[in-house]
Amino acid sequence: MKLILTQDGTPTLFHPGYGEAYHPRQGALLQARRLYLEKSLTHLHPAPRVLEVGLGLLVNFRVTLESALGRGVYLRYWAVEREPLPWEVLARVHLPLPRAEEVFAEILKGWPDASFVGPWGELRIFFGEVETLELPQDWATAVYLDPFSPRVNPGPWSLPVLKGLHRALRRGGRLATYSAQGVFRRALKEAGFALHRVPGVGKREWTVGIALKFPPG
Repeated sequence: MKLILTQDGTPTLFHPGYGEAYHPRQGALLQARRLYLEKSLTHLHPAPRVLEVGLGLLVNFRVTLESALGRGVYLRYWAVEREPLPWEVLARVHLPLPRAEEVFAEILKGWPDASFVGPWGELRIFFGEVETLELPQDWATAVYLDPFSPRVNPGPWSLPVLKGLHRALRRGGRLATYSAQGVFRRALKEAGFALHRVPGVGKREWTVGIALKFPPG
């Protein structure tokens, strides 16, 4: 896979199998900060527990870790990844995040191990399809839903998966994603989320779902 630069100067990859890039052309770093970190309110949480679907180049992880390290909080980050990228590809993706990049360099030494722990926090990776995995219950303070789009990769956006993500979130926790697809948004509501449309960057809207106290029966 060939690295390409997004408009904020950070790199991404184009996946020939899906026919999509891992990040929007407007910026990998921009989306990670503005959407996943901030719209999920993870940048304010005193003890963040993030569950990500679609780890990819670990950009969302590194942005979240940089925020946590800057605030002096311990980060617990669990991620589902069906197609882990090889070490030699990840090692080429550098970000202007000095604290997080130090941790990332240590993670790369053990890649692709499934668990990494340090004074900064914990990264645990579940390798496989999210449709077949048993997700933790009432664990996450935020969900980052960031797989390839529903058009080319419908499984992670399906109602059964969204119900599992609802169960994984603590009540009031937020799911953030770039997709504004109508079918997906209807499934998100059916899974028990209060739907919020938020202004996007490079597209009209992003989607935030807040986990209600009880999902519909």
